[in-house]
Amino acid sequence: MTGMIDIADPRLYVHGIPHESFRQVRDQPGLMWHPHGDNGFWAVTRHVDVKSVSTEPTVFSSAIGHTNLWDLEADALDARRSIIDSDAPDHTRLRRLVSKVFTPRALRAWEDATRLITRDVLDDFAKEGGGDWVDLVAAPLPIRVILSILGVPLEDGNYLVDLSNYLIEGTTDEPSLADDAFGNTTEVRLLPFNSPASHAMYEYADQIGAQRREDPRPDVVTHLVQAEDDGDRLSRAEYRNMFHILVLGGNETTRTGISHGALALANNPEQWERLKNDTSLMDTAVEEILRISTPLMHMRRTAATDTELAGTSITEGDKVVMWYNSANFDEDAFPDPNRFDIGRDHAGHQAFGGGGPHFCLGAFLARMELRVLLEEMLDRNMMLTTVGDPQRAPSNFVHGILSMEMAMRS
Repeated sequence: MTGMIDIADPRLYVHGIPHESFRQVRDQPGLMWHPHGDNGFWAVTRHVDVKSVSTEPTVFSSAIGHTNLWDLEADALDARRSIIDSDAPDHTRLRRLVSKVFTPRALRAWEDATRLITRDVLDDFAKEGGGDWVDLVAAPLPIRVILSILGVPLEDGNYLVDLSNYLIEGTTDEPSLADDAFGNTTEVRLLPFNSPASHAMYEYADQIGAQRREDPRPDVVTHLVQAEDDGDRLSRAEYRNMFHILVLGGNETTRTGISHGALALANNPEQWERLKNDTSLMDTAVEEILRISTPLMHMRRTAATDTELAGTSITEGDKVVMWYNSANFDEDAFPDPNRFDIGRDHAGHQAFGGGGPHFCLGAFLARMELRVLLEEMLDRNMMLTTVGDPQRAPSNFVHGILSMEMAMRS
């Protein structure tokens, strides 16, 4: 790609977000056209423009085309369609059927359980005298929380984490699974992330869903299989895709936030001391961790009509990609954006999307998990330091850390 950095190249992310490349794109007038595959997309990289796309769903559609970078045939889009790939009224209907279990009031009931899980994983980390923060804390904490909420047996957690890892591999240039892995017989183009791990996730969803129909319990899986609004219920495909999203979102994205939060605090010990001396900064500390983490780095929309954005003419059918990892480091929204500042006055970071109808259902849960983790670390005076460099996921979609050796400061 002559004269331009390919911001869609997964290899560009093995050392973290390429901030300088995104700054150069933001500094260009209008939007940048980015060739990709057989066509390309408009790269939306400024905070204000990402918000505009997010809050105008009738202009920038999630349903017309896929919300990831690659194009899909019509049958693949139908097979893989989830709440993320829907517009009103379908999106409104799906969100109404499931949203009541993800309200702040409903999720507060899980704070005590989250605290017990957090204490358990931090105790394990301390007993080991440190180690791989991802393996010991960032991965087990959110998966145990989301599985408890869903009603999935905790002993199945490692299996679902492995499936999530394989799904993220689908956004890298190094997928390791054969198409028939996990007994898959479906064309992978019809599966989320083009991965046979999605087949395994669907199979697991069917199994646990059948159990809850026979033996209802006060958990989210029971709610999903029983959810009804004026006689309307989730179809089998809708249920499987919703389960898929909840496991991946409740596991992978929060894991990313916990990983980057620990790394930022270890690299900025003065911010840890600041929080320890002034816990009134807890809420802004959580928001700053979410901003610098930006667990999901982009989402795509398709122009439903001819329009204009940032002075650029966009034609009906054009693909438009919002880069949250650029918007969250936009100097116009966040002065000195590369500085980690737990007292920062946030201008609406976009770690959960840029607002609008697709604002993340699990936002409150992620905030609660991060807050509880910081509170428990403060109680232990658990100040961290890095041991070597983190191993990052070569993904243009998830801002993931695969492993990260950490020790406790004496």
